[in-house]
Formats: sequence, C-alpha cells, structure tokens
Amino acid sequence: MKAWINIFWLGRKELRSVFSDAVMVVLILYSFSLAIYSQATATSESVNNASVAIVDEDNSTLSRAIANALYPPYFKTPELISASEVDPSMDLDHFMFVIEIPPQFEEDVRKGRQPSVKINIDATAVTQAALGNQYIQNIIVDEVNHFINRSDKTTSYPVTQVQRRAFNPNGTGMWFGAMNALINQISLITIILTGAALLREREHGTIEHLLVMPLNSFQIVMSKVWANGLIILVAFTLSMQLVVETILDVPISGSRILLLSGTTLYLLAAAAIGIFLGTIARTMAQFALLMIMVIVPITMLSGGLTPVESQPEIIQPMTWLLPSRHYMSFAQAVVFRGADLSIIWPQLLIITGLGAIFFSASLALFRRSIATSH
Repeated sequence: MKAWINIFWLGRKELRSVFSDAVMVVLILYSFSLAIYSQATATSESVNNASVAIVDEDNSTLSRAIANALYPPYFKTPELISASEVDPSMDLDHFMFVIEIPPQFEEDVRKGRQPSVKINIDATAVTQAALGNQYIQNIIVDEVNHFINRSDKTTSYPVTQVQRRAFNPNGTGMWFGAMNALINQISLITIILTGAALLREREHGTIEHLLVMPLNSFQIVMSKVWANGLIILVAFTLSMQLVVETILDVPISGSRILLLSGTTLYLLAAAAIGIFLGTIARTMAQFALLMIMVIVPITMLSGGLTPVESQPEIIQPMTWLLPSRHYMSFAQAVVFRGADLSIIWPQLLIITGLGAIFFSASLALFRRSIATSH
C-alpha cells in the first residue's frame, strides 16, 4: 500500500512539472486541437475549387455546354484563354487544368466521328490532378452523350447493381482523417512526455535524489506513466468531444466508455516506449533523433494512412508487433462501426499483452541503467 502511495505523490510531482513547462502545455493544447483540425481538413478525397481554363476553338453549343458543366465547388469558374496562352499559364501555375476543344468539334460529333479533346494537367498536385482528370473526362463524355441523344436517356441493363455504403454513406474522408490524426497525436505526445520526463530528471540530477529515498525503479517509472497518461487521456477526451464531434462533426457510433478503456490500455504501451527511449538517450537531442526513428513506422504502419493489407507483404507481419496497429483497428471499429466488446476483445488483448511486454522491457532497462551508473 505504501508503494502505491509513493507512486501517487511522485505522479503529483510529475503533473506539477508538466504544467509548469509553458512550452509543453502549448504543445499539448496545439496537438489535440489545431493539429487535428488541420490534418483532418487539409487532405481531401475529392476535387475542390480546382482552377480550370478552356481553349474553345469551336465556340459551339456543345463546347459551351462542356464549359458550363464545370462549376463550383469542384472547379472554379472556367476562364477562356487562347491556345498561345496555354504553356505560359501552366508554367506560372495559373491553372491546374486546361481543356482544349478543337475546331469543328460539334460538327465532327454530329457526323459520328471521334474528335479528341486535349486536357493539360498540372500533375504537381498528384491527388487532385488524378481525381480532377477523371471528373473532367466523365463530364465531357456525359455532355457529348446528352448532345447526341438530345436527352438524358440511360441504357437499360439486364442486371441492376445496387451499392450500399456502410458506416460512411457520404464517403466523407474527413471522418477517417480526424481519427487518424487523433491517434497519431496520442502516440507522439505520450512518447514525448514520458521520455522527456525521464530525461529531465537525469539532466537536472533529481533522479539521484529519488534513488536515495525509499523508492524503487518500479515506483519511479509507474509514477511517470500514470501522470503523463492521465494528461493525455484528459486531452484525448476533450479533443474527441470538442474538436472531433463538435467542430468536425464526426459521429461516434460505439461506446465512449469502451473507447476510453481501450485508449487507457494503449497509453500504457505508448508510455512504455517513451520510457524505453528516455532510458537509452542521454540528451534531449539524442531522444529527438530516436523519436524520428520510432514515430515514423508507428504512424505509417498503423493502418491509418493505408490499410495494412495494402502494405508490402514483407512488412505486414511486422505490424503485429506495433500496438498502434491494433489500437487503430480497435478505435475505427468502435467509432465508425459501433463494435462492442464481443467483437474487439482480441485487439484489446493484444494491446494489453504488447503493453505489458514493452513496460517490462523498459523497466528492466531502467533498472540496469541505474545499476550501472551507481
């Protein structure tokens, strides 16, 4: 009982240390507010306000119909330019797309010929360029078919294909972007807080003061884990309610209590990684370099940016060793699919097991580090 009381009081000291560091407080506030909002809204899975120009050398009813079909919010209002302005305009980044409609385009369509429409694309914005090109091609084909048929007549097929979009009917990419950003911030800030807390004790020489007290390594490590974990858990809860649900309007289908419980288990694993890195590093500079080596695979291989099944086959088995992969799967199942404990218990079990392994390894390394330094 006395050991847990010591852990409680040491954790309170850690809380005061964190809140007295203005830079750390600002980092936490930014990471769970503006960072999540910007990451969720910065990337789009649809074309948005793409700049487009048209070289209309036909000036016919059909060419004007194509121009009128390019409208906001997908495209900006098209601008008419001459053929000589195409290359300079593209070089100066004035337009992402330039559509060149050749002379006698409508006449060739009427006579059943196959005239070509040239689409110039600024492919420096890869995603928008690829999506916008597909949009423009579909628009041109639809307008030509409508012009030929003089109606919106559709072809009747013997088989009707019906699509049902589950869990995200409107295909809003921001929903997944918000959760992916939030989970990545949990991993990043938890590792930073716990690792920096250990290094701060070492650099200030206060860890020697702790060792002369009736404390052991477990109590020192555990106090930092619960204190920093509590900060992240509170920040996560507030971010979910204020940023994700209120501002970004992302619906939470599952149990919030279950989500918080799984997050608590994941915080143990992430904090253990921070303790491990903080024990290896001797300075904050070394810790920052180690962070880069660790946080990149944790983020890239978690399944938030790309599904694990889409990653190279040689890497997929390695992702099983990352708690972030299982936590991402757990969080998406609870938030988007409304999964209950009977469905996501394997992920929780794996997170708990990996967290226990990482914590034990970090504690053993910390004890060894103390023993060799004294």
